[in-house]
Amino acid sequence: MRDGIYRKTNAGRDEIRDRARRLAPPLRTVLLMVDGQRSLAQLREVMAGMRAPDDALEMLLAEGLIEAVPTGFDAAGLMDALAPRAPATPAAPAPVAASIPAAAPEPALAKRSAQYLYLYERMSDAVRAHLGLRGYFMQLKVERCADADSLQALLPELLDALAKAKGGSFASDWERTLQVPA
Repeated sequence: MRDGIYRKTNAGRDEIRDRARRLAPPLRTVLLMVDGQRSLAQLREVMAGMRAPDDALEMLLAEGLIEAVPTGFDAAGLMDALAPRAPATPAAPAPVAASIPAAAPEPALAKRSAQYLYLYERMSDAVRAHLGLRGYFMQLKVERCADADSLQALLPELLDALAKAKGGSFASDWERTLQVPA
């Protein structure tokens, strides 16, 4: 693995939500820690106190559950996050139905995707920065949310946790800074 920042792939987020691969608990915990903010060195430092295998990150990378965050602005990655596209060179011939160009994403869908990404990042950042290890189960709940509506439904619980950890005024101030894209 090269040094840098790592994040969960779509498959990694699906695994957190669905548990389809039935990862061993230490591997699942490492997957949860990969957040697109911590460097490889920071992740290894946190893993040192766990019972996870030394090559846990390599295993998650090989499974396609995590990936390196590209350095610099990645417009294609941003567009993929908002409206995934088909790969440029498919490995096998695409079925006829797949070769029909897809319609451009509806503005409402793009808006909901932007809201989801914004809420996901802000809520994950708050859990990581202010709840620490106490936020483990809250982060699990954030990871299980599949759309902006489910994240918004989880907001009151996050605000309660922030109030408990940092005080009611802190939670209120954090909520006021939340500017969900319209």
